[in-house]
Amino acid sequence: MIRLLVADDQPLVRMGLRMLFEQPDDIDLVGEADTGQAAVRLAESLAPDVILMDLRMPGVDGITATRRVLAARPATRVLALTTFDDDDHLYPALTAGACGFLVKDTPPPQLLDGVRRAARGEAPFSQAALDRIVARALDATGPPAERSATASPAGLTARERQVLGLLGQGLANKEIAERLHLGVTTVKTHVANLMAKTCRANRIQLAVLAVQSGLTAPPSP
Repeated sequence: MIRLLVADDQPLVRMGLRMLFEQPDDIDLVGEADTGQAAVRLAESLAPDVILMDLRMPGVDGITATRRVLAARPATRVLALTTFDDDDHLYPALTAGACGFLVKDTPPPQLLDGVRRAARGEAPFSQAALDRIVARALDATGPPAERSATASPAGLTARERQVLGLLGQGLANKEIAERLHLGVTTVKTHVANLMAKTCRANRIQLAVLAVQSGLTAPPSP
């Protein structure tokens, strides 16, 4: 059971999220906070596994609250949920320790999946945010001609290269498993092996590597 805390200063938003998260059997909505300060306090008393954190709240904002929550409870997964899908919110949230970044117009099934992915240790991102992270990382590595000599990962199996390419599209483990007709546990093993073989610390770094290596296939229609 995933213990979830929702933090948002808008009552209507909290009501909608409450209606959404009260339905699944695997998610327990343990509390709601209307300010960042309340989120920090409830995180300490309720011990949620995941906090769905609005970034713009009066007083203590969501970015500051994220930093304070993780300083006290580093195992908590904070998933940013915001109206503002821009770099002024994305990168400060990541720097504060948020494990993912979703916008409030995310369809309900994807929002549910995002909370589950966060609880599993994955990094749920809206596609637009992931694309910007990858683009920024590519810019930082230099022109394409300079990247091509070092980008292609060596020592990967054909299946690992397939998984890496799908990671570059931002797919979750379950989606990769369905696409490649594998078990989710098998995909997790491939991801762990990819991190070890390429010396990448997380899925975002693997996604960047996939784009750098030209392994990102066009999305299916």
